[in-house]
Amino acid sequence: MDQLLLSRIQFGLTISYHFIYPPLSMGLGLLLVIIGINYLRTRDPKWRQLSFFWVKVYGLVFAIGVATGIVQEFEFGTNWPEYSRFVGNIFGSLLAAEGVFAFFLEGGFLGLMLFGGNRLGPRLWLLATFLVAFGAHFSALWIVMANSWMQTPAGYVIQQTPMGTQAFMTDFLTTMLTPSFIPRILHTLVASWMTGAALMLSVGAWFLLRRKHVDLGKATIRVALPVFVIFSILQVPLFGAEQAKSVTHNQPVKLAAMEGIWEDEACAPMTLVGWVDVENQSTYGIKIPCMLSFLAYGDINATVQGLNSFPADVWPPLNLTFQSYHLMINLGVLFIGIGVLAALFFFWDRRLWTNRFVLWLLVLTVFLTEIATIVGWWTAEFGRQPWIVWNLLRTVDAGSPVLAAYQVLLSNGMFVVLYSILFVLFTYLLNEKIQHGPDPLEKVE
Repeated sequence: MDQLLLSRIQFGLTISYHFIYPPLSMGLGLLLVIIGINYLRTRDPKWRQLSFFWVKVYGLVFAIGVATGIVQEFEFGTNWPEYSRFVGNIFGSLLAAEGVFAFFLEGGFLGLMLFGGNRLGPRLWLLATFLVAFGAHFSALWIVMANSWMQTPAGYVIQQTPMGTQAFMTDFLTTMLTPSFIPRILHTLVASWMTGAALMLSVGAWFLLRRKHVDLGKATIRVALPVFVIFSILQVPLFGAEQAKSVTHNQPVKLAAMEGIWEDEACAPMTLVGWVDVENQSTYGIKIPCMLSFLAYGDINATVQGLNSFPADVWPPLNLTFQSYHLMINLGVLFIGIGVLAALFFFWDRRLWTNRFVLWLLVLTVFLTEIATIVGWWTAEFGRQPWIVWNLLRTVDAGSPVLAAYQVLLSNGMFVVLYSILFVLFTYLLNEKIQHGPDPLEKVE
């Protein structure tokens, strides 16, 4: 394998592992604010106990997320210097804004949130929690903004400089609000809220299954279940559909790859599950007639462009894109079913508290939401290939001309070992916190 392929594998592995944690941070942050508001409203000590418990979990997630996320910024320089040279004036500005405006806000108030519970009082502590949660969301905004510019670049000019061809920002607002940004950030935020809610549901259901901290488990589910149900219902038909429309208008070849459409087709079907036969240019599977045309254009008779409308050298890796996309979609539909089923059992004489099948479903859902968010990111990134910046810079031209394959291979091995250790450590510490459960209150404010 050459250094370019190894560099792509390295970035894919490190960012995929890192992406476990930011959605949890945003989802838990939102729910911590809700729990804090519940305590101020009711003064019921169980909400205070849950706040202390979930703040510790948030701190663990934040620490591992930072440790694994900083690596990508170094990879831009070591593995992708041509990319960094080409887009550094734009991409670097957005990443710098994330650090200055968002990360320091989140990190600055994190200590107050982690250690100020019995010192600040409930109102100031809730304010610190809100600012940490806001910082996590604000950080995601800049990161998705930078990635969206790579998907649909806007507000720039290409110039020749002594360093070579470079992109320069001409309109900051246009760069920020690149055509794919709004659908992508909404899709990402909703997925993150679902992931955080799924973690809370998983822990609450576990408490009930083990008959430990039963009242706190029920309270946890009461907070998280409405968030999960509402956003799971809205995600696929609303936020996911808007994302699909954005891809349709801005990256039609990606849409064709996501659905395995080969020829321009009116009343194009949507495939539920299937396989792309690249050699015979066929896509096999279970299909819903005309659904793709409706989702993409709001018209069942609309024509969707196929892969053969574009040169073969701009096709993304077809089965990787196709399977990632469909796994994300099918999991999204499954989440609707799980959420509605849990809600029905909740309202049916609170039978959710004793139904072990549904409780086990809730325990496992957090793993499925993590898979869905990761394969959703894979869909976006696989589908952008062969471009690292859409229609401006190919991935094959973005790597390092001096980096040796053995160097990347050795660092890949190092990352696999270190990230495996971090994952085992994270899993162990998280399990310890869950098994121990919330501590009794030393003092009720």
